[in-house]
Amino acid sequence: MLRKSFTLWGGDAVFDYGGRTGYEPISDTDRKEFHEQGFMLLRNVLTEDHRAALEAAVDRVYAEEKAAGNTTKDGTLHLLGFLERDELFGELLTHPIAFPYMWGLAGWNIYTHHNHLDVTPPALEPEKPYWGWHQDGYRQNSDPETMDPNLPRPMFSLKVAYVLSDLSEKGRGATKVIPGSHLWNSLPRPADLTVHNPDPEGTVEITANPGDAFIFDRRQWHSRSTNLSSITRKMLFVGYTYRWIRPLDELHPDKDGGWYQNRTPVQRQLLGEGTHTANYWGINWNGYVDDEIPLRKELKERGLLDRSIPWLR
Repeated sequence: MLRKSFTLWGGDAVFDYGGRTGYEPISDTDRKEFHEQGFMLLRNVLTEDHRAALEAAVDRVYAEEKAAGNTTKDGTLHLLGFLERDELFGELLTHPIAFPYMWGLAGWNIYTHHNHLDVTPPALEPEKPYWGWHQDGYRQNSDPETMDPNLPRPMFSLKVAYVLSDLSEKGRGATKVIPGSHLWNSLPRPADLTVHNPDPEGTVEITANPGDAFIFDRRQWHSRSTNLSSITRKMLFVGYTYRWIRPLDELHPDKDGGWYQNRTPVQRQLLGEGTHTANYWGINWNGYVDDEIPLRKELKERGLLDRSIPWLR
């Protein structure tokens, strides 16, 4: 369904993205950079009014979770499965600037399996020794059999991270990455974790402005950093993987309620709708069932399938 602007269904907010629909293909240059670096910083993804509205929604959810006792001693909140907490969050599934990178890099047989809302207030005490470097995916890093252990594991999933607060300077709790490390299956671990250890060589702290976003391959070695500033870090992470991989988070959308009814067919696919992961409505080998998967159907109608790119065939 074409949209002239980014409009909240079931709400009264309209955010102008200059006619972007979320179905503009990414460039070969961007695809090459992502495959080489494992992440990409996208500037000015959110308009200021959209960013401010998202921050207000985050503040509301944060207040609710804090009142329920779900934050840490220093007020940190890491909330999984946040999408259904506000109409604005549900619309992020197909954000007109970020979404093309999701289907452009992973294809059309995807859904969202893991989402988290992060609020990180200034640290209450000096930074303690910490080693948080990891790849996402849990057992995806050990279960798949590979012919050559020196070859990179499959990507399997990727995330888009929306920056709502000012992370333009180091020391504000931003994500740290090692560009190109998504092609490494391991990262040397210090022998003594009770002392401060330097970050691995090549580490980059992703400094970003409010309204920016970054995308990253789940294999990218990354770590949080300590918020040593006076600014509270606020971030929204939306992860996408293939429909045949089980979810990490649980969503409980009321399919008879407004929040779910307001989602487009593509957004419903991204929320996991569909009775079978081989196709959309179940096992049926009497036709080309892929054509009924909403995102593939949308891309086909727009002439965006590309046989030269395996995941967009």
